[in-house]
Amino acid sequence: MSGADLRGRKILVTGLTGQVARPVAEQLAGENEVWGIARFSDPAKRSALEKAGVRCETVDLEAGDFSALPDDFDVVLHFAVSRSNPPDFDRDLRANAEAVGLLMAHTRPATAFFHCSTTGVYEAAGQTVFTEESPLGDNHRVMMPTYSIAKISAEAVVRTTARQLGIPTLIARLNTPYGDTGGWPWYHLLMMKGGVPIPVHRDGPSRYTLLHQRDILRTLPGLVRAASVPARIVNWCGSEHVAIEEWCAWLGELTGLEPEFAPTENTLESVMTSDARMREWAGPAEVPWKQGIREMVEALAPELLREATPAD
Repeated sequence: MSGADLRGRKILVTGLTGQVARPVAEQLAGENEVWGIARFSDPAKRSALEKAGVRCETVDLEAGDFSALPDDFDVVLHFAVSRSNPPDFDRDLRANAEAVGLLMAHTRPATAFFHCSTTGVYEAAGQTVFTEESPLGDNHRVMMPTYSIAKISAEAVVRTTARQLGIPTLIARLNTPYGDTGGWPWYHLLMMKGGVPIPVHRDGPSRYTLLHQRDILRTLPGLVRAASVPARIVNWCGSEHVAIEEWCAWLGELTGLEPEFAPTENTLESVMTSDARMREWAGPAEVPWKQGIREMVEALAPELLREATPAD
């Protein structure tokens, strides 16, 4: 399968209303038969996706019932994630780990199963840059108690099912997506606008490896092409390690709003990741982070922008 072969395919996208999955589905619908599943608690989102050419079905991952879906997809792009509130480990293991195994068994895609995981599976280690071989751990416990464990469990199920059923599979550990659909820098801008202090870890600066939505869309075909049996794993991330403190300062330059930071132990530590394997399989990220954040503000809150701010 070549990178250009995400055309003329029958594709299933899960987690359809999410920040990452929605623009993926909308772009692919132009040249493919795209189905999408979510709970669709907001009918307006479903309507907009259907207008974009996506065939939508209501599916609850926790129930694990995929009988409403065909079983002849070429590619499955699995972005769905469940985070219960209040935290419920049993529920989140069922909705994340059990569900993905049931989905793979139902669809058995002919070409590839793409599983979007998270760099939140790595064991926190200060200013370490994680590779795909770095130790795993309960990275997000302080903010989302079930998240890291559920995502690690889901990866294990995906790896087992890929081998058992012979499904070419790629596990992409996503690091800090952002763009015109939002993301962590957008929430920080909203906090700045509201005068809310932004938590940063005392072992600062709090660095992550931002990945712009355009780079998500651009690199996806190459990563799908890398799917194999047994499953392969890749860090899906940008090329620049950027601190919360840096991107909030840039947001301040763009808008005139002043960020206030609240150093604490009760927030995420840095999660920086190597993009070497991603470069090999899909090429590097191309959107510079300052440009990407400026575009995000232009798309979501243009009224906050100051007249002219240099791009670097």
